[in-house]
Amino acid sequence: MERVFRNWAGNQSITPAEVRAPASAEQVAAAVRDAAARGTRVRMTGTGHSFTGVALTDGILLRPEALTGVQRVGDGLVRAAAGTPLSVLNRELDRLGLALANMGDVSEQTVAGAIQTGTHGTGRDVGGLADQVAELEMVLADGSAVTVSDGELFDAARVGLGALGILTAVTFRVEPAFLLRGVRRPAVFSDMLFRLEEVLGAEEHLDFFWLPHTDACLVKSGNRSPGPAAPDSAARHWLEAVFLENTLFGALCAAGRRFPSAVPALNGLSARALGSSTRTDKAYKIFTSVRTVRFLEMEYAIPRERLAQALREVRDLVEMGGWPITFPVEVRVTPPSDAWLSTAHGRDTAYVACHVYRPSPSPAYFAGVEEIMTRLSGRPHWGKLHTRDAAYLSTVYPRFGDFTALRDKLDPQRLFANDYLDTVLG
Repeated sequence: MERVFRNWAGNQSITPAEVRAPASAEQVAAAVRDAAARGTRVRMTGTGHSFTGVALTDGILLRPEALTGVQRVGDGLVRAAAGTPLSVLNRELDRLGLALANMGDVSEQTVAGAIQTGTHGTGRDVGGLADQVAELEMVLADGSAVTVSDGELFDAARVGLGALGILTAVTFRVEPAFLLRGVRRPAVFSDMLFRLEEVLGAEEHLDFFWLPHTDACLVKSGNRSPGPAAPDSAARHWLEAVFLENTLFGALCAAGRRFPSAVPALNGLSARALGSSTRTDKAYKIFTSVRTVRFLEMEYAIPRERLAQALREVRDLVEMGGWPITFPVEVRVTPPSDAWLSTAHGRDTAYVACHVYRPSPSPAYFAGVEEIMTRLSGRPHWGKLHTRDAAYLSTVYPRFGDFTALRDKLDPQRLFANDYLDTVLG
């Protein structure tokens, strides 16, 4: 088994002392006991879609490939092994006539990796994946296996960063499969800023992308539909999702890297190419997207009422900074969450995600965005780039102290720690 672990973006890597691929909770518990006996650390990674070092360890690295599959179905609940990719879960749920109520746009993540880092998607009424969790099975630092469905450990561990234990199974609340009517339309960014609440309140799921150096954005909405299904043809799917959004966009990013001064003009071309489309399809096919162009990302969760201010400041920052930014700025929303370290904990939340082409990092751009977001009481996505530490995070999470106290109780020897957790949790 390959010992070197690299994430999807290629900006995080590590060579652990040992790699294992457990196929059961018992094998996870054995790895935890072995790590404790050796005085080393242990963590379970996912599929590497975090941009931070949240999954890394220099001790025993557990890979998820063998800990997969749907284990139990019934009473509106589905239990899946922690390493099950969301794409596999979606297909199995669809076969059973079931679906998740909401999800993010990346389906390659494992179910455990997605909830542990707070994957959220966008929804007016329905929160992220952690808010759809009914039960967790996990191995604690003493090697014991526990199952929790309520109480403090449940609320802490749903977005637990792997700091409280290693998840071995996740039970989701599910519902009968449903269709979404997905609409894509171009819009004027400056108009959107004046109509944010109207637009956000009108759609069950809304996601929009502003193209820097332009006044153009692409609005994507999804609302439940009685049908009939009207999915894209294979040819149209290839044209939009594969060629235009990935192949051609990747070529424009590469051109912008070679000729930075041309980026505003290239973004202008992209803006003029934005078009409208409508399709009605299975929910998970509307929620998820194809992403093949490698990028780096910073995303902050801010109080929803401060979204317009944040976007105006980011626009001004880009105009004044002079950085050639080819990737759009993405905006999403969710209702409040009761998971302690959910980025939406206790407040209606808006998300502002800034991306850069992987071969053309822009630290100054991210630093400027971060200054804006922290001034607005922003919470960084746990799996995306940021520079915040425990001193700051304790001021924006009301239950932060409760989380770290529970961690002290459950893992006093920091068996599940790594450099990232040392920074963000102290």
